[in-house]
Amino acid sequence: MPFITFAFTILASALALGHASGVLQSDISLFDAPTDEDVTALPALLSASEGFMGPSVRSSPLSSSSLLRRHTRLHQARSPAASSGVGSLKMMPIGVPKVAYRIPGSPNADWIDIYNRLYRERIIFLGQEIDDEFANQIIGVMLYLDSEDSTKPIYIYMNCPGGSVIAGLAIYDTMQHIKSEVVTINVGLSASMASFLLAAGTKGKRFALPHSRVMIHQPMGGAQGQAEDIKVEAAQILRIKDNLVKMYSMMTGQTREQIIKDLDRDNFMSAQQAKEYGLIDHVIDLKTDAQKMVEGTSSVPA
Repeated sequence: MPFITFAFTILASALALGHASGVLQSDISLFDAPTDEDVTALPALLSASEGFMGPSVRSSPLSSSSLLRRHTRLHQARSPAASSGVGSLKMMPIGVPKVAYRIPGSPNADWIDIYNRLYRERIIFLGQEIDDEFANQIIGVMLYLDSEDSTKPIYIYMNCPGGSVIAGLAIYDTMQHIKSEVVTINVGLSASMASFLLAAGTKGKRFALPHSRVMIHQPMGGAQGQAEDIKVEAAQILRIKDNLVKMYSMMTGQTREQIIKDLDRDNFMSAQQAKEYGLIDHVIDLKTDAQKMVEGTSSVPA
């Protein structure tokens, strides 16, 4: 008899916990305003779940009142995009930033990766270390956008620590190969290979936000193995350095000697210094350009 009573207690508590979980999940995901029944039931359900699950749950800062407050805030802060007749679409998934996008002619909208959405506006965000895989993705997007309409510019926003020189040069060659103009905008830090790509944008259309920074330095690498292998690798790095010096000089107007000197160590520049050096053409004036945007005459890259 005691065993049956204990088993019944566990079953009843589990059912109560499952019901409480269902109430919370369905309420929060559907953005329904809490009803009087919810307000009355939640404390009892949570109490039952705490009694079943033990002290580890009771010590959690999650309480019925905090859940209700969160529920109310979610209901009050309902996104217009999520409640504008998009069918069952109610809440943006947590994780990778996503935005609602409605395909022309479709009655419903779907959540899509925010970078995918930017691609549709011909905007590429260079926001991670450059490696072969990332470079292939960027190259693929540029080739597609150029084939779709080569009369419109492609915008590359940069907040990148740099990365592989070989992968970066592949992006550079593609930028020079396509017919579309490439507008580059530094929005944070463009360091190492990213500074090279920043300067590789179409002349006159290389921008930086006022508090962004640029860092240039010589290529780095390492080698191990037999003496001849190390010698070959060292010669390869020197050839790459010489090519970078030539292209930096061409893009900035600085002499080869000056470039070699400035690449010797990590060389950080403010946006204004990068402009004076020739890495960019314009520092975006936030106040002035904001006013122009209001007046509809802004030339700031979109």
